[in-house]
Amino acid sequence: MRKLVVANRGEIALRVIRTAREMGIATVALYAERDRQAPYVQLADEAFLLPGDTNQETYMNADLIVDTALRAGADALHPGYGFLSEFSSFAGKVIKAGITWVGPSPQVLDQLGDKIAACKVVEAAKVPVVPGLSEPVRDMKTLLAFAHEKGYPVMMKKADGGGGHGITLISNDDDLRAFYMNHDALQGGDLGDYFIEKFVDKARHVETQSGRDSHGHFTVYSTRDCSVQRRNQKLVEEAPAPFLPAEAIERLKTYSYSLFDTVGYVGLGTCEFLVTPEDEVYFMEANPRLQVEHTVSEEVCGLDLVREQLTIADGGDLTEAPAPRGHAFELRITSEDPATNLTPSSGTIEAIRWPSGPGIRVDSGVEVGDTVSPRDDSMMGKLVVSAQDRPTAVARVRRALEELDIQGVPTPASLYRRIFEDPAFTAEDGHGFDVTTKWLERTYLNQAPRSSSAGQPASMATAAAPGPDGAGDGEAMATFAIEVDDKRVKLALPPEALAALGASAGEHGSRRPQQPLRGQGVRDQVGGAEAQAERSGAIAATMQAVVTRIKVADGQAVDKGDLLVVLESMKMENYVYAPAKGMVRSIEVSVGQGVDAGQTLVQLDLGGDGHDDGPDGGKGRHKRVGPDGTNGETGGR
Repeated sequence: MRKLVVANRGEIALRVIRTAREMGIATVALYAERDRQAPYVQLADEAFLLPGDTNQETYMNADLIVDTALRAGADALHPGYGFLSEFSSFAGKVIKAGITWVGPSPQVLDQLGDKIAACKVVEAAKVPVVPGLSEPVRDMKTLLAFAHEKGYPVMMKKADGGGGHGITLISNDDDLRAFYMNHDALQGGDLGDYFIEKFVDKARHVETQSGRDSHGHFTVYSTRDCSVQRRNQKLVEEAPAPFLPAEAIERLKTYSYSLFDTVGYVGLGTCEFLVTPEDEVYFMEANPRLQVEHTVSEEVCGLDLVREQLTIADGGDLTEAPAPRGHAFELRITSEDPATNLTPSSGTIEAIRWPSGPGIRVDSGVEVGDTVSPRDDSMMGKLVVSAQDRPTAVARVRRALEELDIQGVPTPASLYRRIFEDPAFTAEDGHGFDVTTKWLERTYLNQAPRSSSAGQPASMATAAAPGPDGAGDGEAMATFAIEVDDKRVKLALPPEALAALGASAGEHGSRRPQQPLRGQGVRDQVGGAEAQAERSGAIAATMQAVVTRIKVADGQAVDKGDLLVVLESMKMENYVYAPAKGMVRSIEVSVGQGVDAGQTLVQLDLGGDGHDDGPDGGKGRHKRVGPDGTNGETGGR
C-alpha cells in the first residue's frame, strides 16, 4: 500500500490521514467546496476538489470518487464511516478499478449491512437474536399476529438503517396500523424494507470491537458499553463494558467470532448486542466498518485500530489484543441543545477551548470560524478520557468538562456534567450501575423546554459555559471575570441585567446571534408555522433539512394528519403532516433537495374532500407516528 485515498471528511478523515502518514503511506484528501480549508485537507499530501453543492454530488458520488482516486494514482481507499462506507456497490467499484478496499468484501457488506440478511447469517452462526421476523413483512395481519404473540412494545426497523436511523417504536395496535398506513403498505410502498422485532426494555447496549484477517486470525480488541443514547443514537461510550460477569463477556466474544467466521469477514467491525439485567445476550446488528467510538477501544487495548485496518487490508496479520488496561470514556461533542431535548443546531463556532492534561484525547475536525452545517452530522469532535480504573476516569471526565468551552453553538456539556454526577451512571457510594438504552431519555430528556430569562424561547437561547452552580442548560448568560477584594470570581448575568448596565460583551467578547435551532425543539416556531399553514395551505419546512421522501402527488386528497413529506436533518427524520383536510395543489420540492426553514414544501387547497379510510378499511383519523413511535412530537412535525 503506497498511496491512500480517504473518501470522507472531518475528524475521521483527519484520524485516518494521521495514521497513514505514520506508516509512510502517502495520503489523498477529497473535499467539497465548504471543506476547502478543513484541517484534514491541509494535512494530506494531496487533495482533490469534489465539484458540487450537495453530499450526493460530492461525498456520496461513487463514480466521481473512484475516478479521482485513479487520477491521483492511489492504490487503496479508506471510506471512514458514514457516507459510502457500507455500500457494497461502492466497494465493488473500488475493487473493480484495481484499488484496495479498506474494509470487508462487498459480499459481506450485503450480508451484514442489511439487517434482514444479517438475521439469517446470525441464525446460521447459531447466535441468539431478539425475537423477530427475519423476512420483510407487507401485510397487516402478520404484523398484528406477531405483536399479539410477543406483546407490545415492538420495533419496526429499516433493513438498511444504521446509527439509530429507521427505527420506530410501536406501543399498541393503533400505532402499528398508523405506521402501516403512513408507509404506503396498501400501495406496495417501502414497508417491504422493514422488519418487526420485539422491543427489549431495560437492556444494555454492549458491543465488541472485533477484527479478523485474511489468514483467519480473530480477536476482540475490547468490549464497549454504549447504553447512553438519544433517538437510538449513541452519546457516551465506554470501554471495557463495566459490571459484566465473566460468563457474559465470554459469550459476547464467542458469538462475535462465530459471526465473523461464518461470513469470512476480513477487516475490523463491530458486533452489537443487547444484554438484559439477567445477563442474557441477544445479537442486535453488525457494523462492517470502523465506528465513531473506536477510540475508547484503542485507549484500553493500546493499539491503533486504523493501523490494524490498513495492515489487514494489505494482507498482513492482525495484532492479538492484550488484556484491557484501565478504563476509557468517549463523549460526543455535538451541536445539540440540552434545553430543547438535544435538538440539533447549525451555526458558527466562535471560540473553542478543549481540555488537556493526563488521560485526555481530543479527536476533532473543526476550528474557530467553522460553520456547523445542516448537511452533515452535528458532531464537532470527540472527547476521550482514560485512567487506570473507572472511578478515576469518571473524576477525570468531570475535570475535563470544567475545562471544555465552545462558543457560538450549543453543546451537551451541561448534560454530561449531570450524567457524570448521577450515581445511577457512576455507580459510586455503593449504588449499582443502572443504565439501559432508554435511561437518558427517561431521566433527562423528553421534557418541556425551559424559557430563558429574557423571555426568549429556550430553544433559541445561546448555551453559555455553566458556572460552579451547574447553570447553563441552554440559558443565555454572559459571564465576566471580576475581582472582589483581590479575589478573582466569575459573575454571570442574564441579558436584561446586561442591558440595564449598558454592557454588551461577556468573558469571550461580543457574540454574534446564534442561528435558530432546527427541529421540533423550536416549539413556538412550529406552532406558528402550523397555524399559518392551516390558514394559507402553504406547508413550510420548520428547519434546514434534506427532502428524503414525498408521500403525496399533485391532485391527491388528504385528511388532517396525513403524512406529506419526510425531511432528514443531522440523522433525524422529521415528519411533515397535513394540518387540515384538503387537496394537494402543487409539490414545490423534490427528493434529495435541500430546503431552508420557512421554504414551502407543499401547497394545499384546504377544505376539500380528504380520504377517511384507515389501513384496515375502516374509518378514522390518522394518528401521527414519529420516528421513535411517539405521536410525532419527537423529530419534528
